[in-house]
Amino acid sequence: MASRSTSSKGKGKRGSKGSSAAAEEETEWAAWRMSKEWTTWTMKKAKVVAHYGFIPFIIYIGMNSEPKPQLSQLLSPI
Repeated sequence: MASRSTSSKGKGKRGSKGSSAAAEEETEWAAWRMSKEWTTWTMKKAKVVAHYGFIPFIIYIGMNSEPKPQLSQLLSPI
């Protein structure tokens, strides 16, 4: 006697829940990927700003300290 297999295939509205869950998962994946791209882009820009802005920032801090040095005094090694 052949028995019918009891598969877990959904009927009716149950199938639409699966597609809704898949769409939600796809939306979450897209949001995660966009977040990763923005983070990478921001870190690359921050690296460039830190690279080119560090020395001018140090000079700016030195110019605003007491006693007020001249620019030539800040840049000279002695």
